[in-house]
Amino acid sequence: MKHISILVPQGAILGSIEGPRQVLTEVNKLLKTKGAPALFEVQLVGLTKEVPAAGGIYTVNSDVLVENVVKTDLIIIPALDGDMGKTLEVNRDFVPWIIEQHQAGAEVASLCVGAFLLASTGLVTGRKCATHWMAAKDFRRMFPQVELVEDRIITDEYGIYSSGGAFSYLNLILYLIEKYAGREVAVFMSKAFQIDIERRSQSPFVIFNGQKDHEDNLIIKAQEIIEKNIQEKLSVDQLADQLALSRRNLERRFKKATANSIVEYIQRVRIEAAKMSLESSRENVNEVMYNVGYTDPKAFRTTFKKITGLSPVQYRQKYNREEVVYG
Repeated sequence: MKHISILVPQGAILGSIEGPRQVLTEVNKLLKTKGAPALFEVQLVGLTKEVPAAGGIYTVNSDVLVENVVKTDLIIIPALDGDMGKTLEVNRDFVPWIIEQHQAGAEVASLCVGAFLLASTGLVTGRKCATHWMAAKDFRRMFPQVELVEDRIITDEYGIYSSGGAFSYLNLILYLIEKYAGREVAVFMSKAFQIDIERRSQSPFVIFNGQKDHEDNLIIKAQEIIEKNIQEKLSVDQLADQLALSRRNLERRFKKATANSIVEYIQRVRIEAAKMSLESSRENVNEVMYNVGYTDPKAFRTTFKKITGLSPVQYRQKYNREEVVYG
């Protein structure tokens, strides 16, 4: 039997505690109907017996205190809420225990922005880690030594797992169930809880707002020029001329300020505009393509799929209201 410790940190998002507990204990119920023994012993592990959640609306009762768990097989770190610096500080006493258990053979999985607590242990330094796309900038700022993979739903490296944003943590739980209990059980759980078992990317859900929370006013001006001229064939040289900068200096400053190259930024702005049009308008894909500055259908489709994980047609079918309602 595998011992699973679901942490109950202060500031935890309640659903990411109860969701994994419910799905994992349901595995035991399924196995019982097949005459098989339970596979998981699931415990809620806290620093205190009672832990407030959802801003104090709920109280979670820990099954056991962290110092009383001598050995565990899997540690699940739920999503966290609030000011992340303060949240990490009040939960810092989890860190040495997580490290100690991992060194003793335990695997560790973070859910959504639980990745911040995982990263604070140092266990993903120099490794890949996923989190909610909305928290990507803060994560990179706080943990530059971690390789954030913004588009991924699941990462799996050396017994350390992480998941993308919000309810995509359920995909990671299914992934772990498949690893521990087999494909048949994982598929049954995906059907019982109606979770898309094959989803591996959070790219379709990312909303690109442009990274303007920096202090380089000239680069903000460059971003505004790009965003106001999405239909134009704006080259890097033309942009540099407008700003009276050398191309090399502009590219260096742009990358430093936004974490994107200029070409990447232009692509993301155009594709974001295309997404909005596909979600709300009746224009066909070619009309949308021309409106956001593309003339080559193949290049448009390739770039769109690279950024969103879906083709333009698939995106419209999934997110356009009339397509969803009327088919």
